[in-house]
Amino acid sequence: MSATWYECKVKYRKINESGVQKVTTEPYLVDAISYTEAETRINEEMSAYISEEFKITNIKVANYAEIHPVENSDRWFKSKVSLIAYDEESGKERKTNMYLLVQANDVKEAFDNTNTAMHGTTGDYTIPAIAESPIMDVFPYFTGEEEQLDKFKALKINTSEEKSVDEETILEETTVTQEVEEEVIDQEEGFNEIETETFEESEITEQDKLTNEEIQ
Repeated sequence: MSATWYECKVKYRKINESGVQKVTTEPYLVDAISYTEAETRINEEMSAYISEEFKITNIKVANYAEIHPVENSDRWFKSKVSLIAYDEESGKERKTNMYLLVQANDVKEAFDNTNTAMHGTTGDYTIPAIAESPIMDVFPYFTGEEEQLDKFKALKINTSEEKSVDEETILEETTVTQEVEEEVIDQEEGFNEIETETFEESEITEQDKLTNEEIQ
């Protein structure tokens, strides 16, 4: 199921770089299934960022086919991508336009990130236009099931690591135990050899004693 993005304009008082409070209107994107949910979501998201009173002035469906956030980038760019198809009957070239919202630090980086986003496309395409977007932030939709799945995956990884550590500890303890047992066995064999030598010496002494008595 493809995402439906809604552009929501939020009006509120904002302190600018000069420290002056000024009324401003900024656009944001939210992923939602209806206008009503988009309004609910943008109110929830903005309440976490804005302590002052704010107002939602406009909500409309955004014409973005895909959204591509990029790490270490703080600006959004609207990329126009033309998909090229060839009509075999007429032999003419047909173009279908779509728009991507990609994150980047400048236009050149936005162009590169757009090509990266289009990687794997089977047909030909061109990027005829790229312009910086006024979008301030994007709020994708995450379900509770996805959050639980992430927690489960993290728990599974931690459990596997703990199990691996336990197995290594058991293996080390087993190795030490075997080494101690081997030392004990070696010591017992040494004691047996000493007892055998003592017994043999005792037999020799008894024989010498009997021989001396017979001579007398």
